[in-house]
Amino acid sequence: MLGEYPIRGRRAVEISASVEQAVADGGLEPGQLLPPMRELAERLGVNPNTVAAAYRTLRERGVIETAGRRGSRVRPKPGITAREHIRVDVPPGVRDVSDGNPDVALLPKLAEVFAAAAAAGDADPVLYGSDSLEPGLVRQARAAFDADGVPDGPVAVTSGSLDAIERVLAVHLRAGDAVAVEDPGWGSMLDLVPALGLRIVPVGVDDDGPLPDDVERALREGARAVVVTCRAQNPTGAAVSAARAAELRAVLAGYEDVLLVEDDHGHGIVDLPLHPLAGVTRRWAFVRSVAKAYGPDLRLAVLTGDAGTVDRVRGRQRLGPGWVSRLTQRAVAGLWASGAVDARAVAASYGERRDALIAALGERGVVAYGRSGMNVWVPVPDETGAVARLLHAGWAVAPGARFRIGAGPGVRITVSRVRVDEIGGVAEVVAAAVRPGGARRYG
Repeated sequence: MLGEYPIRGRRAVEISASVEQAVADGGLEPGQLLPPMRELAERLGVNPNTVAAAYRTLRERGVIETAGRRGSRVRPKPGITAREHIRVDVPPGVRDVSDGNPDVALLPKLAEVFAAAAAAGDADPVLYGSDSLEPGLVRQARAAFDADGVPDGPVAVTSGSLDAIERVLAVHLRAGDAVAVEDPGWGSMLDLVPALGLRIVPVGVDDDGPLPDDVERALREGARAVVVTCRAQNPTGAAVSAARAAELRAVLAGYEDVLLVEDDHGHGIVDLPLHPLAGVTRRWAFVRSVAKAYGPDLRLAVLTGDAGTVDRVRGRQRLGPGWVSRLTQRAVAGLWASGAVDARAVAASYGERRDALIAALGERGVVAYGRSGMNVWVPVPDETGAVARLLHAGWAVAPGARFRIGAGPGVRITVSRVRVDEIGGVAEVVAAAVRPGGARRYG
């Protein structure tokens, strides 16, 4: 043990492991300054290069960050503290509107398409060395990208959108690089970036998407990548409008070497038009998952981008899982070809509930947001108190801490499990749990 620091070890791997364990146990707190490398080396009786190697490992794992002469410190949100653990335990009898799941009644049946896909596999089995992509899926994905104005590029298939985004970031960025990320934003994304050893630069959001001035600031400060949610942003429901897209393109045009990643989170459940930013920068990727419209367990997303990025992603993928099951790819292609999901009807169903809840809350003096998708974001002055009071009233909501860095407190309500005739009652208990909100900006 090193004085007040719970750091021990003689080898780099032992030193880095002790620091990581201390962060996990609370012995080292987020933001706490670590001893200088030479001082630590002297007190442990090891070569300074050994400590340097340990600190480098910790940076790469997203546990610490180094700011030149200001030294190294524990990251404010270490990658080993997952936001998914920031949730409410839902006791029996309490309605759960916190999990972000789709309405199962709106999901398509899978038995028939998987039976057809399995029969095709029996007739022509996929073996090692076979093409990793299902031609029918690729054709349909590329046609849909073309119809929505996404620039031409090759297609890859990944195990969901987070898998795609992780692979894109990993093939372009190095430990310590900064990534501009929406705040509030997808909790898994806020976990992923530091877990990759990267640094988050938060960007504010309003109904029309990321704020251009914030994106400009992040890029000016050296962000190497920008991640944008096109539609149904989680948790706020923001959707990039035509005017906002033009503003963001103008900003990005001045930073052509920045990596742009777009996540079309609302694909298949939103009827708002898409306004892609792709093509402004040299390196870009555009991702669409089937989770919300067709079911999370399908674990499939399609990705397009510049040729270099997609080639790198597929190359790294071959060294890991190899490919996404062709059986699943065929099933999704069958769902797409048959029109199993009516996006307009799904969007209307979620929209009716979402809009009704926002209106009902407004009538009770509570400001809420949700331009698209299945979530409503409610700013609150006391997040912990609001969550506790709602739980006591029989409703479990998602704490805003899962989705934010510097943005104000709030709660997320997923409307997919709420019937239209229940909206008034939900609004009543929410209004009783929170005080009226204020400005129309989430940050």
